[in-house]
Amino acid sequence: MSPSTWTRPAPTAREQRYDVLLGLGMALASLLGTELARGGSPTHVDLGIGGVEPYVLSAAIALPMCFRRRWPIPVVLVVAVLFVVNGERALFAFGGNLVTQATMFMAIYAAVAWSRDRRLMKAAVAVVFLAMFGWLTLNFVKALQNNSIEGPNHALFSPYVSNVVLAVALNVLYFFGAYFWGRTAWGTARQRAELEQQATELAAQQEANSRRAVIDERLRISRELHDVVAHHISSIGVQAGGARRVMDTDPDAAKNALNVIEESSRSAVNEMRQLLGMLRAADPDVDVTAPDPKAPQAGADRLPALISEVNGQGLEVGFHQIGAPAELPKTVSVSVYRIAQEALANVRKHSTARSAHLTLRYLGDTVELEVLDDGRPKHAPVGSRLGHVGIRERVGLLGGESEIGPRPVGGFRVRVRIPLDHAMLDQPLAGGLDD
Repeated sequence: MSPSTWTRPAPTAREQRYDVLLGLGMALASLLGTELARGGSPTHVDLGIGGVEPYVLSAAIALPMCFRRRWPIPVVLVVAVLFVVNGERALFAFGGNLVTQATMFMAIYAAVAWSRDRRLMKAAVAVVFLAMFGWLTLNFVKALQNNSIEGPNHALFSPYVSNVVLAVALNVLYFFGAYFWGRTAWGTARQRAELEQQATELAAQQEANSRRAVIDERLRISRELHDVVAHHISSIGVQAGGARRVMDTDPDAAKNALNVIEESSRSAVNEMRQLLGMLRAADPDVDVTAPDPKAPQAGADRLPALISEVNGQGLEVGFHQIGAPAELPKTVSVSVYRIAQEALANVRKHSTARSAHLTLRYLGDTVELEVLDDGRPKHAPVGSRLGHVGIRERVGLLGGESEIGPRPVGGFRVRVRIPLDHAMLDQPLAGGLDD
């Protein structure tokens, strides 16, 4: 967003109400200021038309401030005209009423800060400045002709020159100060809008990255489930072939083979349902590439090999197993390995820890994995935490629970608990497998 393309939003309803109150308040204050100027004048003052002209003019110059942010350019032009009229028609009120002086300053500031058409604003402000300094020059010419600026002191400069220099300097500070203050306010608003836009874009990007992490994790699980289901199908084929060969000679062996086929097919169907559910939830445009057939199958039994690999990369990892080892469903076994792999990778990349400890607990109907470290987050960027999103997604799809976050005593904890029963997998998907 460049300064030349940004347009400041129109004022809100609340800001417009505030401006109305400001304009009315300044009009009342201007009336009071005119009365005070009249009372403090050492000479008789002319109250003009109807004896109220100074009061009407002083109030009139403040009332346009009710629309200073809604119509900033018309307001600055109107205020400039009334400013000159006040100076010509009610000099005592013009010189002694601070509200009149403040109104002109605020009108220039509002025009520069709130105008949405920057070229028109610059043209309007230039006209106002030329008119004001032209009027000032005209007054000095009249004073010189009338020889009305005199003084008893013999200074380096004459009274006339001293007054001209002081007046010009004061007006330069007054008018250009209002302009640059308004320009600063406009620039600040633009920077704030840019930051808000960047924050929105970053939030959208973070959401997209999180979604992508979930999709990637689901696809990774799907590929692993593909291997599990393929294993069941292969087992079914072997058992069916054996049953066919011994069906006539050994009916009991054939019956046992059919029982194995029944159990394997039920497991394959359940896991295929889970596979289809994840693929339906994933992005259909993402390419599901096949895993490397030469890579060893991930599983809980390979945790010691994973720890040995991580130890070789500079992180000292301890391992503790609690409970009698049980045969885990392949989907759970693979997930335990992947979660440990991700948690240890996060320790290496994003923590100052030099050591970590991995605990695997067999708790009967559940298995629990816990990875602890005693480090602190690095001062460098600590990543997008999308790995944590993937862990939660994986555990959630298996019906488990996860706890990821800092430890009260320092360090970080990743702890997941996954149920081992497949009751949740026995529920058919909407529409069955034929959809």
